[in-house]
Amino acid sequence: MNKISILAIVVLLTIKLSAQSNTYWQQHVDYKMDVIVDAKNYQYKGNQELVYTNNSSDTLKRVFYHLYPNAFQPGSEMDARVKSIADPDSRMVTKTKVDGKEIKSSRIAALLPNEIGYLRISDFKQEGIAAEAKEVGTILEVTLAKPILPNSKTTFSLRFEGQVPVQIRRSGRNNAEGVEFSMSQWYPKIAEFDFEGWHADPYIAREFHGVWGNFDVNITIDKDYVLGGSGYLQNKNEIGHGYEDAGVKVVYPKKNKTLTWHFIAPNVHDFTWAADKNYVHDIVPIPNGTTLHFLYKNNPKIIANWKKAEPETARLMAFYNQTVGKYPYEQYSVIQGGDGGMEYAMCTLILGEGTYDGLIGVIAHEMAHSWFQHVLASNESKHGWMDEGFTSYLEDLGTNEIAEKKVTNPHEGSYRGYYFMVNSGKEQPQTTHSDRYDFNQMYSITSYSKGEIFLSQLGYLIGKENLAKTLKKYFADFKFKHPTPNDIKRTAERISGANLDWYLTDWTETTNTIDYGIKNVSETGITTTVTLERFGRMPMPLDLTVTYVDGTSESFYIPLRMMSFIKSNPNPSTTRTVLKDWAWAYPTYDFTISKPKNTIQKITIDESGLMADVKKENNSYPAEIKK
Repeated sequence: MNKISILAIVVLLTIKLSAQSNTYWQQHVDYKMDVIVDAKNYQYKGNQELVYTNNSSDTLKRVFYHLYPNAFQPGSEMDARVKSIADPDSRMVTKTKVDGKEIKSSRIAALLPNEIGYLRISDFKQEGIAAEAKEVGTILEVTLAKPILPNSKTTFSLRFEGQVPVQIRRSGRNNAEGVEFSMSQWYPKIAEFDFEGWHADPYIAREFHGVWGNFDVNITIDKDYVLGGSGYLQNKNEIGHGYEDAGVKVVYPKKNKTLTWHFIAPNVHDFTWAADKNYVHDIVPIPNGTTLHFLYKNNPKIIANWKKAEPETARLMAFYNQTVGKYPYEQYSVIQGGDGGMEYAMCTLILGEGTYDGLIGVIAHEMAHSWFQHVLASNESKHGWMDEGFTSYLEDLGTNEIAEKKVTNPHEGSYRGYYFMVNSGKEQPQTTHSDRYDFNQMYSITSYSKGEIFLSQLGYLIGKENLAKTLKKYFADFKFKHPTPNDIKRTAERISGANLDWYLTDWTETTNTIDYGIKNVSETGITTTVTLERFGRMPMPLDLTVTYVDGTSESFYIPLRMMSFIKSNPNPSTTRTVLKDWAWAYPTYDFTISKPKNTIQKITIDESGLMADVKKENNSYPAEIKK
């Protein structure tokens, strides 16, 4: 054997070993569903075939499915939670006054048999062999006919019958704005199995997690309905309703009272649709190849707002593509439906009435989820802050970008929300499961506001340029995967070179707060000594700005020792001095300004406001007087 052949074998073995060292894996599913909708009775039935690929090293003897519609029944866990939580979601309760006192009662508890939601499974088979399937609330537990070996496939088949509940939360019929069908989480959906095991969470309050796969779905419904949702419509010229190709006339067979809509949704972890007889359907192509679809009620009161929102939605998508990464699908649909706003694969269901600002704000948020939930599919039940917080960060950047009047810190509202939560004394760590918060309000602030601050404050730590690079690298590395908190942290570390484990730990796993103050300013001859004090448990590097009475200013940067990092000067036009680092264990820190005290007009800790210091009143010298 010659040297070239030996070298080739070595290279091939190196490549093989390198590939084997990458231990990341995820499961894969391929759904085929044929569904017939009884629109008059708001019921549906169908068949499902699912090819399940086990890419894990585990041998699976059981699998689990979500049966989300079962939550909308009196006595369900969701019903119990609405009754027991201190601040129930206002959409899920009715309010009555008894002896002058307001009484809240669960809307789910009042549902009649023909108003509840349900999903019933029958004839479950694995490779044509019957398997034991047991319904437990919103979960179907299946004992397999034969184990699924590692790196192998199997096929499941089942029949299902469902009833669409009266609209209470997300999925449902006849919502507050009259949309007939909002069909989210409506089908038997296999639960995720990953390196942590099964994620077969009951549907109690919020949030979802799913397996990446391909959907091939046929929906047969009365031909007067217009549908929109996940996936690409395969039979446009049979359907019409604004979907047909230009110049092709649609002729409906006279005898047919129904149409079958055939959708294919590739590489998604969800499939959602909505239907109404009175939808307007607008199509807006945008330069990057994606086509926007807008489906909304033909209501004269809202048409102007929806038309106005269409070009702004295109601007937002272009900005999101530029900021994070290119939206990977050829279509995105904004659909009036649901009960507020909720993200789904390749679409969103939102309420369509109200003000224009409200409409474009909801679109901005829900479409941003296409990046931070439906491409970067973190487990939003366990890490809601990665989903809602990162989405809120992108939303606020986007709405500021398209606003006529731009603000310096578009994330300021999230900081106010976070400070309110800290002062309430009700905060729980971000590691709390989404269903386990004592208060809905605290879940919202923790996930949306504190989650948004995780990124904006990360920009304070490593610099805005490094943050921008981090977001793009994170998207490139983890799209179509299920990233965890460590993945965003490690991406930021690789981009910046900073050590950030302390940041992830303190910010997300504890309720530790940031609180630094200027303890003393004293003159020592022709120089001034400044003493700083750390009151909060959470450490941070510090930016300080010194403004002099002559109008000039300079800045000082105190690195945090455990970061092993010095960030670039965030304001290059201002002269900056990098001081010695501050180790966490020392409660105070002294530094010297080479000018006398009487020349100093003001000293400010973090003039940018991006560091979430919970007590701003001690961040300045002279101390700011509270109004």
